[in-house]
Amino acid sequence: MSSTERRERERAQRHQLIITAARELAEAEGWDAVTTRRLAERVEYSQPVLYSHFKGKDAIVRAVALEGFDDLGAQMRRARLAEISPKEALRALGRAYLDFAADRPALYEAMFIMPTDLAFAGTETPPALRAAFGEIVAVVGPRDGVGLYAEVFWGSLHGIAVLVHGKRMPAEHQGDRLDLLVEHFTPEAG
Repeated sequence: MSSTERRERERAQRHQLIITAARELAEAEGWDAVTTRRLAERVEYSQPVLYSHFKGKDAIVRAVALEGFDDLGAQMRRARLAEISPKEALRALGRAYLDFAADRPALYEAMFIMPTDLAFAGTETPPALRAAFGEIVAVVGPRDGVGLYAEVFWGSLHGIAVLVHGKRMPAEHQGDRLDLLVEHFTPEAG
């Protein structure tokens, strides 16, 4: 291995270490605790090294969010593929989404609540976002040709997740809410 390859590998490892440390710190203490100073201390590199990887906290949040979309997409895919009927696949995907939001609140916040430049449905949409949304389309179906049904299903899941997390709706009725969504969005057998 050449010294250039070794430096590139070490740089990629440092980059990942920073992202992982930000995720862990945010989950443990919230995003307000994630500062470049705290991250530099945690990963045992100087702040200038941290800035050589990320321009600031917004860039770190973006990187964390992208990883989160990979994780969410994979979780929804496993849930969807584990079921045979469209109705049960939709329910499993919805449950996976809501569980993800409940189990990883800081990560979910980075993905959907905190301001980032990550946008869906654009020419610059990153593959991780497309893949995660594609899991919803795969089970709801592109009935209208543009994915509006999938967007409304996703928006409904997001609303439930945020309202339950904020204690605006009781968590114990989450299964009933999901059942209502599934009844409305299950593709017609045809």
